[in-house]
Amino acid sequence: MGHARTFWIAAQRAVEHRGTLVLRNEDLDPQRSRPEFAEAMIADLHWLGIRWTEGPDCGGPSAPYAQSARRPLYLEAWRQLRERGFIYPCTCSRKDLAEAASAPNDSDDEPVYSGHCRRRSHAAFTVPSGVNWRFRVPDGEKIRFTDLNLGEQVNEAGRDFGDFLVWRRDDVPSYQLAVVVDDAAMRITEVVRGADLLKSTARQLLLLRALELPVPEYFHCQLMRDASGTRLAKRHDALSIRRLRQRGMSPEAVLELAFETSIPRPE
Repeated sequence: MGHARTFWIAAQRAVEHRGTLVLRNEDLDPQRSRPEFAEAMIADLHWLGIRWTEGPDCGGPSAPYAQSARRPLYLEAWRQLRERGFIYPCTCSRKDLAEAASAPNDSDDEPVYSGHCRRRSHAAFTVPSGVNWRFRVPDGEKIRFTDLNLGEQVNEAGRDFGDFLVWRRDDVPSYQLAVVVDDAAMRITEVVRGADLLKSTARQLLLLRALELPVPEYFHCQLMRDASGTRLAKRHDALSIRRLRQRGMSPEAVLELAFETSIPRPE
């Protein structure tokens, strides 16, 4: 329901500003992305009365863009970052990262990288697969932007976030790289998403600068929480659109519930 609420806000802002509403299916991870998930997403959004106005030519306006079909764009961005010296190969394992975490982190964010592989040469690596690739952040630089909903935001590179992944060893582009490339290619002027991605925006601003791409504006929606203040997550299946539909709720009732200040704790 949180995702649906965020996209509803995006739809309303597109109407208010006479814009074009674009939906992307971020299906890069083969372990987490299945066709039935995308089909359920489309069905839920259509049931709520939300219509986006741009999609790939092959599928018409009812088909969102699929990142899995856009790999060549991400690969070209990786090549540019490599040639310009912004990224480096990293051989640290998950265990290494957990043991070497240099700062406390909230549960939604990756640990601040220790920089163990920063000096590693990329000369021997001509393809991205086989190792992780990290973006070298400018330590100490304050990354600023004004969010259209939450106001002035400041994050310090190297303290609030460290060298972050742009390509995984299993040959999957990272979320950070893919969305930056897509935002530019699709000429996105405003990104609407959840407040849990505020720190990701700081990372993406660095990528946009490195790739010399235009910077969109950002509107981060406040997260949905229950009456006790606990964030509602995907594990709260009782509040999924599918479950609420099965309980006989109307689209209007679901949207009304989504915009309540606090949501009843799921049973």
